[in-house]
Amino acid sequence: MQAIRSILVIIEPEHSESLALKRAKLIAGVTGAHLHLLVCDKKHEHSAMLSLLKSGLQEDGYSVTTEQAWNDSLHETIIDVQQAEGCGLVVKQHFPDSPLKKALLTPADWKLMRYCPTPVLLVKTVTPWAGGVILAAIDVGNTDSEHQALHNTIVDHGFDIARLAKAQLHVISAHPSPMLSAADPVFQLKETIEARYREQCKAFQAEFDIDDLHLHIEEGPADVLIPHAAHVWQAAVTIIGTVARTGLSGALIGNTAEVVLDALESDVLVLKPQELMDHLEELATKP
Repeated sequence: MQAIRSILVIIEPEHSESLALKRAKLIAGVTGAHLHLLVCDKKHEHSAMLSLLKSGLQEDGYSVTTEQAWNDSLHETIIDVQQAEGCGLVVKQHFPDSPLKKALLTPADWKLMRYCPTPVLLVKTVTPWAGGVILAAIDVGNTDSEHQALHNTIVDHGFDIARLAKAQLHVISAHPSPMLSAADPVFQLKETIEARYREQCKAFQAEFDIDDLHLHIEEGPADVLIPHAAHVWQAAVTIIGTVARTGLSGALIGNTAEVVLDALESDVLVLKPQELMDHLEELATKP
């Protein structure tokens, strides 16, 4: 978070109380990042509003630029501007689609989560971050190098936000139910599964000084467990990772990140492995 020099803030003209801008100001106030305000609109009818926002923010000491743009779709417009401006974070308010619309069309925020080459903060609540709980959700069961790097990135960002907001960081990972038929005896008992998962968390626990009370290894599917934990602890922000599965399999299966987005009652920061972000950046810069 501290390394982010520029933040792209999506402004929704019909929602005068911009939650996205509130969060972006909080981050920029601590990191000194530049704010680039974007209205995604074909007609370019919001110059006066953007001018007013810009002058107010500049009076408060923020570095600000504004833009109105449109290119085929919402997520493509956002990614085009993110690339052009070199923004290291996209902040957007999340408005859930109706179940019918979601069944027929992939929601714009899902596409943004999949294809944006930078972290995306989807703002859902007015809950203040200060002094609250930051929940970092990882998948310890995946031990390949891509997931390991993603786990570290998720916990690293969680630590950053907790420090920025003087909040508590909690880390959670779901584990599978015991199976007596499992080839590995570890997966035959709940206690041995949890012990294995806790063992795999020791490295980042030591690095970020996370004690056992703030590390939660729970049985159940991640898409149920993460929203439940966020609700119980009244998390202000939940940090999740996605490997941005695309194509038919992605449409059918859906990433946990996409499935939990509407179920969560907190803001959601979505991160991807660096290798994947590099690949998406290549795609975004192709003519």
